[in-house]
Parts: sequence; C-alpha cells; structure tokens
Amino acid sequence: MTQLSDPEAPVALPDAVLGSLSPSRAADFKSCPLLYRFRCVDRLPQSPSLAATRGTMVHAVLESLFDLPATERTLAAAAELLPAAWQRVRDEEPAVDELFADDTDGSRFTEWMASATSLLGNYFALEDPSRLEPASREELIEVVVDGLRLRGYVDRLDVSPAGDIRVIDYKTGTTPREAFEGKALFQMKFYALVLWRTRGVVPRQLRLMYLADTDTLSYAPEAEELERFERTIMAIWAAIQRAMETGDFRPSPSRLCDWCDHKALCPAFGGTPPPFPADAVLTDPRDDLPEVRNP
Repeated sequence: MTQLSDPEAPVALPDAVLGSLSPSRAADFKSCPLLYRFRCVDRLPQSPSLAATRGTMVHAVLESLFDLPATERTLAAAAELLPAAWQRVRDEEPAVDELFADDTDGSRFTEWMASATSLLGNYFALEDPSRLEPASREELIEVVVDGLRLRGYVDRLDVSPAGDIRVIDYKTGTTPREAFEGKALFQMKFYALVLWRTRGVVPRQLRLMYLADTDTLSYAPEAEELERFERTIMAIWAAIQRAMETGDFRPSPSRLCDWCDHKALCPAFGGTPPPFPADAVLTDPRDDLPEVRNP
C-alpha cells in the first residue's frame, strides 16, 4: 500500500534530474506562485481538515476494497474497512486527532464517520467493484522529460484485454461547474502524459468520479493534445526556475484564498512572507495523497 506519511518529504534526485513536478504542485504554481513557494521552498506546514482527512480515509478504503475477493466487495465490507483506515491515517499523521479534540461526547466523530460511509455508498451507486479487476491502485508513475521528473500517484488504472487504459481518480467533493472542468482535468492530463511517455499508449479514457454528488466527468485525450500539454508543463517549470532565480513568487488572489493555510502571510491580505532563503532549493514533494491534491 502507498504510505500516507509526510507527503511533502524531500526525495533525492539523480544527477541527471534537475527537478521534479507533480500535478498538484504544477497546479499550485499555475493558480498562485506564492502558494507554490510556501509549500515547496519554505515548506510551511498545512493544518489537517475534516474534508481532506475524510478524503484520505475514503481513498484508503477504496484501495483496500479490491484486496477482497470480487464477491465480497460490498458496501457493508467497505464500511467495515473504515475504522482500520481511520487508524492508519492517525498513525501516519497524528495531528488529525486535533480535529476532534473538543468532541467530548464523540457525536461529531460519529457524524463524520457516517458521512464517510455515505460517500462509499455513492461510490457503489456509480460502479460495481465486483465486476472490476484493476491493473493497479495508488500506483506511482513517473517519467523524466528534459531533466524534469513528472510524477504522481494514480488512484486506479484499468487495462482492458486489448490494452486500452482507463485512468480513474476518486474525488470526495462535488462535480465542478462547466467553467472549471478544465482545471479538474489538468491533473488527469498530467497522468495521461506520463502514461503515454512511459507506455507508449494514450489512455482511452480519463474518468473523475465525484462521490459527493454521485457524478462523473470523463474525457478522451489525444496524442496531439498531450504534446501541447507537455509544452505547457515545461513552460510552468521554466517559470518556476525564473522565480527561483529572482525570489519573485507573486500571489494570485482568488476565491480559494479563503481556504489557504497561509493567508496571514500573504501580502495580498496585508501579510509578510518569510524572508526568501539565500540558499533556497526546490524539494521534490511527493504527491501520495489524493486529498492533498483535491478532496
């Protein structure tokens, strides 16, 4: 199983690799360069949230569910996996206990666990896991392009007998409005690009499964599109390199700022970032957790 601990731990890079980029960190820089700096240069900690922690737990259950024989992959069996998944999250990230520090009678925790069970029920409304045998779950995929390592963890890969690949990503939030579909698919195109470059096959389908409202978003990429996307990723990396040379990581305020852990340090809201390190280096943040990307 994928380890859930320290998703931002630095990873040693071979000499031939000049840097590393995951879909989450690429999306961070694209949406707000200062957020990227806070996470990858300053390495500021992030507080656990109820939604993200629940996402971690639900993803862990859906990963473990396929360890069971096909006939035993039921909602009841999935619900029985929740306590072990919660304990696993606590072991890997003890700070999550703070989420229920003032829950003296346990009612909030009980309600929260029930909401996780509800999300699992919505998953079963979308597909029947007893009819599926995934090729992999929580698989690390990576490729080096012009010295840049592109890497990430895919929730699930389905491969047909004919070799067609379907990339599955579970989301514990709601389906984005049409105007935001492109942002939602950014992560999936990143995975498709890495799979194409490593396997020589363009995935037949990219599928986002939104468990909060029992909906899906599917997309069929093409090779020419992935070539353009690769150029976009390399342009993002070039911009990151320029920002590292100048120390100029500018904020880009948006509605998402209300949920940012680092808002108090943002100059767009009257804050002051920490001094830019004189010996600043980029870490290679691991993207092990789907909920770290987006719930």
